[in-house]
Amino acid sequence: MEYQEAKEKFISTWGSLGSLWGINKAMAQIQALLFISTKPLSMEDIMEQLKISRGNTSMNLRQLMDWGIVTKELIPGERREYFTTEKDVQELARIIAKERSRREIKPVIKVLKDVSSIKNDKSAETKELIKQTKALHDLTENADKIINKLVNQEQNWMTKTIMKLFK
Repeated sequence: MEYQEAKEKFISTWGSLGSLWGINKAMAQIQALLFISTKPLSMEDIMEQLKISRGNTSMNLRQLMDWGIVTKELIPGERREYFTTEKDVQELARIIAKERSRREIKPVIKVLKDVSSIKNDKSAETKELIKQTKALHDLTENADKIINKLVNQEQNWMTKTIMKLFK
């Protein structure tokens, strides 16, 4: 396989996996392109290489920056904006896990807490709703605590944690 074919295959596969992290295909493809790039890329570079529109590129770069995965990089003498991404795979995983917790898990914990805290009218249905949502709340909150403990570890947190599990 030649470089261009391998590059396209990687970007396409990464794009397909984007939904697993809760992002769209174009967003994941932009991040993949930046991830394997040897230098920061302009919006025009990204549009040309991925064959996507300016609006799509702009919107997805903004979202990637909101996630903390992509940053703008100033290049002296250049008027264009350039973008780069985190290159350390473990740090990238840490950033994604932390952001998913903030965006997805914490809101679910709040809803489960609210629902499990309803007034108990002593009916079987109410008791069951409280019991099950409280159990889900406790499980979700514990999972979030574990995720937060992992993401707040120093670099190589994933490797160190997995290795501890297998000792």
